[in-house]
Amino acid sequence: MLLQNKKIAIVGGGPGGLTLAKLLQDKGVNIKIYERDFDRTARVQGSPLDLHQESGLAALQQAGLMEVFKKNYMRGADREQIMDPQGTVFFSDHGVKKEENFGDPHFRPDIDRGVLRNLLLDALQPGTIHWNCHFTEMKPQNDGWILYFKDGNTAYADIVIAADGAHSKIRPYLTDIKAFYSGITMIEGNIPNASEKSPAVTQLLKGGKIMAFGATENILMGQKGGDEIGFYLSFKVDENWTQQNTVDFNTPQQVKNWYKTKYASWNPLWDELLEVVTYPLTPRPIYCMPLDQHWVAQPNLTLIGDSAHVMPPFAGEGVNMAMLDALELCNNLTGNIFKAPLEAIADYESRMRQRASLIAKESLDNGETMHNKHALRDMLAFFTGFENP
Repeated sequence: MLLQNKKIAIVGGGPGGLTLAKLLQDKGVNIKIYERDFDRTARVQGSPLDLHQESGLAALQQAGLMEVFKKNYMRGADREQIMDPQGTVFFSDHGVKKEENFGDPHFRPDIDRGVLRNLLLDALQPGTIHWNCHFTEMKPQNDGWILYFKDGNTAYADIVIAADGAHSKIRPYLTDIKAFYSGITMIEGNIPNASEKSPAVTQLLKGGKIMAFGATENILMGQKGGDEIGFYLSFKVDENWTQQNTVDFNTPQQVKNWYKTKYASWNPLWDELLEVVTYPLTPRPIYCMPLDQHWVAQPNLTLIGDSAHVMPPFAGEGVNMAMLDALELCNNLTGNIFKAPLEAIADYESRMRQRASLIAKESLDNGETMHNKHALRDMLAFFTGFENP
């Protein structure tokens, strides 16, 4: 096996990195994860995830985690409603959508991001993940790397795999290609104990998802696990808006004042979101890697997930691509096709860039469709197959 007697370091403990670690451990590989979070409860996890048969679910299947996934996914959370700023429902598949199940080709079960992370963490051998390891730099040593962390600790690895997200600190050791701004920024909020704190929004959501489209500004909302609701205020704005605007997202009244201006034409029913949300809110400018990116493969370093191909979230593919990265990279490194790690990594990277480019283009196009003045009309046409006047 290509990885026999080799030490593998994964930097980043998101779904992609954790999936890869589980898959490699099942093959007997010596694997360690270095994660900057203090522990698994250090921060609120983001929006729910819908996993796809050919990618996220395929990775879980190979990892032997499908049964535990089936016990934890959110039945019915894939139900969708499309609304306008006044809260008028133009499309809903509640009570209409055929009940799908595992094995159906179009079934995309939703799971809370935090639940998925814990599911993967619990599947790893004790001591696999090293918390509170804030990566700062790495230097070549022998045929591998010495990794340096903020607390002064170091670690050696024969192969380093970057799974440290959109702002990867490891990516520059492989390529200087940078992501570009998509033109869209999202403000993320989270409502715990939603049925008690926000009964009106909970009733509106019905345990599923809402996409409300205005004139270039949207509200996107989804049910999370543990009686939580996650939502995003999503709109087109200049890249430097988050640096130049005067809104302090720690200060409720400033956020509400800004919202009343930006979403001035929206029905007051949406105001409840900002009354009950947990502050601070988190601004997230949305970036995407160039669709034609390329770099020369190295024998001891590669990338998965957002560190390799960050893209907008408007195709629901980000985590699925990361978990498929993990699956394909594991199979290349532990199979019998390639004679050396360089060959295995080069093949993985070539195929990964090609498929990620296609999905990133779809995500960019969807983002444009969802943030233009005809978004409601265009998205209704997408969901129903009929053009609305």
